[in-house]
Amino acid sequence: MQTVMRTLAPSATTQLRADHAHVLTTFHQFEVDESPQTKHALVNSICRALDIHAQLEEQLFYPEMQRVVPALVEKSVPEHAEMRRLIATLMQMQPTHPQYDPTFLNLMRIVIHHVSDEETMVFPEAERLLGDTLNEIGAHMAVRRIELTVPQMPDLARESLSALPSSLMFAAAGAVIAGSYVLRHAFRR
Repeated sequence: MQTVMRTLAPSATTQLRADHAHVLTTFHQFEVDESPQTKHALVNSICRALDIHAQLEEQLFYPEMQRVVPALVEKSVPEHAEMRRLIATLMQMQPTHPQYDPTFLNLMRIVIHHVSDEETMVFPEAERLLGDTLNEIGAHMAVRRIELTVPQMPDLARESLSALPSSLMFAAAGAVIAGSYVLRHAFRR
């Protein structure tokens, strides 16, 4: 499986950039006046994604960067610690708590700053200095991501559904019903 993953898996920096894009996109879905259920689902989804992302960086990417340019990743360790602290706080807090939104917005601020540093300084240096090693790290990351994600799949699925606006859920349900109707009638002929 490692050989297949080495061939098919995107490089480490490509995967980490995709994680950044996913989290930043999800940040934009958060609205202060959203329902508590939707807020809770979005925040939990972001927190889970950040946790997996941080583990991948700390276990696989940062050790290689530490080997070649230690100064670039030294700043990331305390940022990850602060993100984890805020994530733990949010996971214990109800979305109706008066500090929920400010805590989440603080997490958002820290993550945006962290992403900016990685995308403008750390990743370009990694690509320059590590070259093909990033593909090997990427293969290990893909396997580790599966290991970290599979146990959380039921929660991730539930939160994804809860985070969808009800109008989109009704549209999706309508599309499924219409699609099944079309398929049912197409195979009768």
